[in-house]
Amino acid sequence: MSQSVLLHSLEHKDLRVIPERGAAYGDDVMFTLTFPQEFRQVQAHYPIVFRRTDDAIGYEALALFGFETGENLFLGSQESPGWDAHYVPLNIERRPFLIGRHGDELNIHIDLDNPRVSRTEGEELFLPYGGTSPYLERIHSVLLTLHQGLQAMPAFVGALVDHELLESFVADIELNDGSQHRLMGFYTINEERLQALPGAALERLHRAGHLEAIYMAVASLSNFRDLIARRERREGRRAA
Repeated sequence: MSQSVLLHSLEHKDLRVIPERGAAYGDDVMFTLTFPQEFRQVQAHYPIVFRRTDDAIGYEALALFGFETGENLFLGSQESPGWDAHYVPLNIERRPFLIGRHGDELNIHIDLDNPRVSRTEGEELFLPYGGTSPYLERIHSVLLTLHQGLQAMPAFVGALVDHELLESFVADIELNDGSQHRLMGFYTINEERLQALPGAALERLHRAGHLEAIYMAVASLSNFRDLIARRERREGRRAA
């Protein structure tokens, strides 16, 4: 259940937000949205995959955290909570805030039903004698960057589709205990088609600002090995 309202300095002056990461705060998700301008940071830790959408864009980019719904292998345990990576994707960091639009003006909304929202603990949003806190300033920057990044997605996806660079894939994963898991329904960059593109096409992709993001997405797939290792360690702890 979500109760998203426009954030107001008077009405919400006493609100605080708990910044810790954990399943109790809704962080137990298999993936989250990302965008080309974030790929450099994301690819250092997470596989970047694509998924079909029903809107006009056709595809969305995702940072992958696990192999099944509700699995986030970067979350710690109850004994050692937190997020086990140096970079948290912006679409995770921004919660419980959302960006809204009133005419041409963008503004910050907050989900009052989110478990992070509190009046007794966490980061304050507004200073006691007026003004926004450094934490809320950071959230404003996160939301703006996220908004601008997602606005750039149609052109990026269009370039991938035009050059037929997206291909569906199925990953069959066998763990040390013999259990098997299948990851499907996602797309990756077809490296052979990318390598076969003529120089003029690569130049156009570069000038449009797409080429680096494409290579970052390709490089990110090496993180599947780490993701499998994380799953192995988690299974090992459960069996112990």
